[in-house]
Amino acid sequence: MSTIRRTIVVDRTPDDVHAYATDPSHLPEWQLSAVSAQPLEDGPVHTGSRVRVTRRIGAREIPTTMEYTEYDPPRSWGMRGLDGPVRARVHGEIEPLAEGSRSRLTLEIDFEGHGLGRALVPLVVRPQARKELPRNERALKDRLEHIGE
Repeated sequence: MSTIRRTIVVDRTPDDVHAYATDPSHLPEWQLSAVSAQPLEDGPVHTGSRVRVTRRIGAREIPTTMEYTEYDPPRSWGMRGLDGPVRARVHGEIEPLAEGSRSRLTLEIDFEGHGLGRALVPLVVRPQARKELPRNERALKDRLEHIGE
């Protein structure tokens, strides 16, 4: 499989970047295809937490369940899709810069196809993700750098 990997620098601390990027309520603010995201349990996010994420794919809204496979503030997090024909695997890593006042965020995403999804991943999903990820990163950077203004 071909992992999509992108890196940006954000003028916020690693704590700020991690807190915002891993909070399900913020997903639709910076991920273009995300329509909604709701935690499936009460309490703070942790390894094993699950989130119902609804994405707009073409004209359809498709709900999927994502699970945090890693949650290590403020350094990293990982998620994987649990259902549907296309299941994403996401990894985020944050490195402190400028004595911790800035952050380098690296996002990696890959997809696993099941059933019809096997054909969709290389033909539709991966090309769409390659187009969307740079825009998502710009939106994330913009949101983080302008919080409180």
